[in-house]
Amino acid sequence: MEGNFISFLGENIMEFLSYTGYANITIGNIVMILFGFGFMYLAVAKEFEPMLLIPIGFGILIGNVPFKDAGLELGIYEEGSVLNILYQGVGKGWYPPLIFLGIGAMTDFSSLIANPKLMLVGASAQFGIFGAYAIALALGFTPDQAASIGIIGGADGPTAIFLSSKLAPNLMGAIAISAYSYMALVPVLQPPVMRLLTTHKERIIKMKAPRVVSQTEKIIFPIVGMLLTCFVVPTGLPLLGMLFLGNLLKESGVTRRLADTAKGPLIDTITILLGTMVGASTQADYFLTWDSILIFVIGAISFIIATASGVCFVKIFNLFLKDGNKINPLIGNAGVSAVPHSARISQKLGLEYDPSNYLLMHAMGPNVAGVIGSAVAAGVLLGFLI
Repeated sequence: MEGNFISFLGENIMEFLSYTGYANITIGNIVMILFGFGFMYLAVAKEFEPMLLIPIGFGILIGNVPFKDAGLELGIYEEGSVLNILYQGVGKGWYPPLIFLGIGAMTDFSSLIANPKLMLVGASAQFGIFGAYAIALALGFTPDQAASIGIIGGADGPTAIFLSSKLAPNLMGAIAISAYSYMALVPVLQPPVMRLLTTHKERIIKMKAPRVVSQTEKIIFPIVGMLLTCFVVPTGLPLLGMLFLGNLLKESGVTRRLADTAKGPLIDTITILLGTMVGASTQADYFLTWDSILIFVIGAISFIIATASGVCFVKIFNLFLKDGNKINPLIGNAGVSAVPHSARISQKLGLEYDPSNYLLMHAMGPNVAGVIGSAVAAGVLLGFLI
C-alpha cells in the first residue's frame, strides 16, 4: 500500500514538473526573454520611450514563459484564453483609434495652423513609408505585407498596428516591435542624418516667430481637417476621425472633462494594454524568423529615408523662399510622427549650433503634420490593397 502511494506521489510530482516552464523552455524563449530585458534596460537606464518599452519589454517576458500545451488556455494565440481576449484589441485594430483619440486631445496644432506650408514638410517625410514599401516588395514580400512593413517609416506605432492588423496579421508582432523600437531610437538614428545633409549656415537659420492662432481657428481646424482628409481617404477614418475628435474635445473649451479623460486615464490604460499585448505576441516560435530580421532592417532604412527626405525637402523648398522666410532644414526630421521626440531632436541640434535658436515650436508643425500624414498614407495603402 505504501509503495503504491509513493508511486502515485512520484507520478504526480513528475506530471507537475512537466508543466513548469523549466521543463518546456527552448533556446528561442531564452533569446526573446533577453530581448525583453534589453527593452526594459533601454527604458529604465537610457529613458528611451519608457511608457512604451517597459510594457512591451515585460510583455515579451509574458509571451515567452514556456508551458505545456494541454488545453489550459494560456497562450496569447490560444482561442478563449485571457491573453487572447486582451490581444483582440491589437488583432482587430481597436486599440490604435483609442490611442489616436488621446493623441488628438494632447496635441496643439497651433504651429501648423500658423504656418500651413509646414504641412508639406510633414508630408515629405512620408517618403520613408513608400521607400520601405518598394524595398519590401523587392525583397519578396507580398504587396499587403510590404505595405504593412512600409508604414514603420511613419514612426507611428498605432498606425503600424492598425494597418498590419488588416493586411498582414501574421507579421504584426515583428512590425509593431520594429516600429516602437525605432521610435525609441529616434535620438540615435536621426542626428547623424541631419548633420550629414545640412551645412553650418543652414543649421543656424532663424525662423520668424509663429503668429498667434485664435481659438476660433483651433476649433475649426479639427472639423475641417477631418472632412478634408477623410473625404480623400475614407479608409483612414478610424484613425483620423478619432484624432480630430480628440483635438476638438481639447479645443472646444466646453468638454474639458472628456479631453482630460482621453489624454489621461484612457490613453494610459490603452497604452499599457497595447504595449503588453504587442510584447506578448512575440512568442519565440512566431517571432524568431528570417522575415522578422528583414523587417527590422527595412524599418531602420525607412527611418533614414524619412529623415533624409524631410531635410532634403526643406533644402529644396528654401530655394523658392525669400531671405527671412526660409525654413531651418533641421526641422525636416520632425516630419516623422514620433511626437514630440523628433521635434525635440530639431530643438537640441539647433541649440547645439546656435544657443539662441529655438526651433521646437517650428518643429512641432511638421511633427503633428506627420501624425496626420502617416494616417493618410495608411489609408491610401489600405484603399489600394484591401
